[in-house]
Amino acid sequence: MTDNVSTHEAEEDRRNADILIWVNGALTHRAEATVSVYDSGFMLGDGVWEGLRLYHGRWTFLEEHIDRLFEAAKAIDLDIGMTPAQVIAALEETRSANDMHTDAHARLMVTRGVKRLPFQHPRLSTKGPTMVIIMEHSKPKLPRPIRLATVPHLRGLPMTQDPKLNSHSKLNCILACIAAEKAGADEALMLDVHGFVNTTNACNFFIVRKGAVWTSTGDYCMNGITRQKVIDLCHANDIPCYERNFSLVDTYGADEAFLTGTFGAQTPVSEIDGRTIGSGEMGPVTTRLRGLYKDLVGA
Repeated sequence: MTDNVSTHEAEEDRRNADILIWVNGALTHRAEATVSVYDSGFMLGDGVWEGLRLYHGRWTFLEEHIDRLFEAAKAIDLDIGMTPAQVIAALEETRSANDMHTDAHARLMVTRGVKRLPFQHPRLSTKGPTMVIIMEHSKPKLPRPIRLATVPHLRGLPMTQDPKLNSHSKLNCILACIAAEKAGADEALMLDVHGFVNTTNACNFFIVRKGAVWTSTGDYCMNGITRQKVIDLCHANDIPCYERNFSLVDTYGADEAFLTGTFGAQTPVSEIDGRTIGSGEMGPVTTRLRGLYKDLVGA
């Protein structure tokens, strides 16, 4: 059995050693790109982010990602200080400076900015916001399907920390990932507050039973753009698809399972809690959906 992998395994690319990173309007070599230790994102995880993929000169689902970024910023009362058009221009400036045309990944991060004192209150962030764009040559390379382990860490209620937010505060998911690795798996399968299957620590989760695709109700999961595109593809191509509550029993008996995310698109799952899912390889429905998705994004 190979060593642990993650849904974000990528081919090594030497060009990434010299990428330029956009920090508050300036493009800086990665070795010199920094933010203050007083930055609210570093100090408290106070910020929001987006991940985007570039295929053949086009940012995939760009408007949806920018809309989600601004919606998340509004939810946490964070003024990005730029218009959507200006954010897109910054992405393009970074892309052009790094001579990237396809198979690139951007992580766009906005925090509340630099604090005058090292404490929690948002009004202490007096210089900001801070905005960073990290862009890498990034082609997924997964040596095998993912193994999952169910963990005790839950996808929580919206009145604690709404799981729909792409916030910098990811400790709950990181702890889930650590627990899964301690159990010998690659990533964590997380339940919702009612005990139904929800997401992994990094991606949204789907199963296939008797040719039908199942995923969670969406009440406690990340507001996944790729997740929604897969649901839409199912409906458009006569693949039965249900957003419903389902249990681990349903999951263990699935014919296929896969994850969705901006980076990996559709990642097959071979094993959950030591139980082989289907044949342990990518199944026919997952394969078909991957093909439909590649056609959709022009990959």
